[in-house]
Amino acid sequence: MNKLRAMVTGGAGFLGSHLCDALLAEGHSVVAVDNLLTGNAANLEHLRNEPRFELRRLDICEPFDCGKLDYVFHLACPASPVDYSIHGIPTLRVGSLGTFNALELANKYGARFFLSSTSECYGDPEEHPQKESYWGHVNPIGPRSVYDEAKRFSEAVTVAYRRYHKLETRIVRIFNTYGPRMQINDGRVIPNFMKQALRGEELTVYGDGKQTRSFCYVSDEIEGLLRLAWSQEPGPVNIGNPGEFTILECGQKVLEVTGSNSKIKFMPLPQDDPKQRCPDISKARSVLGWEPKINLETGLKLSLEYFRQAVAGMKATRSA
Repeated sequence: MNKLRAMVTGGAGFLGSHLCDALLAEGHSVVAVDNLLTGNAANLEHLRNEPRFELRRLDICEPFDCGKLDYVFHLACPASPVDYSIHGIPTLRVGSLGTFNALELANKYGARFFLSSTSECYGDPEEHPQKESYWGHVNPIGPRSVYDEAKRFSEAVTVAYRRYHKLETRIVRIFNTYGPRMQINDGRVIPNFMKQALRGEELTVYGDGKQTRSFCYVSDEIEGLLRLAWSQEPGPVNIGNPGEFTILECGQKVLEVTGSNSKIKFMPLPQDDPKQRCPDISKARSVLGWEPKINLETGLKLSLEYFRQAVAGMKATRSA
């Protein structure tokens, strides 16, 4: 493979920073672009002296140009419920204006374009597991709509550029990814449970805990993203782990891995919280030859030291 100059929007975020690492490991040059609204420059600190890498702090909702590019990876978007509930308007802006600007840049330089979309496009699904052909069951004015509709719109824009400008594009739909570099106050299931278990607090379960999720460890997710990026498949393609767990089962796994004696506390279920979420990865298996290798227990163990340090950092901050 020829060595490329790639841009990763949202490059200082959890998944974006891991993608930067993977692209650099393959020998490419990377420009990470992030306004640091929810991203963390510390995720890229280890690349400070890497000559093939640069971080540019800018808002992609305004027109921008990073020079000649071969590949644009568009990951920028608040992705956790905590973030997009606070930053609803920026979430909609980056899914619309930000996507347009990133596509314009790819079109200008004849670069390939990769959109990071989400399983939230399926909403609270009436099909299970979810295939890429399923159109979804989304509340367009509910509390989650700023994220769901931003991603659905960004998919429509990406397909329009492919259709009208013949731009070479890829779309991935990501399912619940976890691992090191997640924000400790992310609000998503695994960071929440790991933080609470390591602090000896009650694990917060919403509803009866029987709703299901499928959790994909970050190294598996990145491998799937890159296989799609280098393939001829435009997508969308589901990349996630089809191993399905109830929220209660996930909480029990976290307690086992952390050795915590924390109890479970039940809270009211938020509006429009999906009852089931599980990818059908038949397309990824057949077209990309990809499937995840790391099960939930192993992934939690691989993440444990990071979350220990993150919790310790919270204690140190409070003490200071």
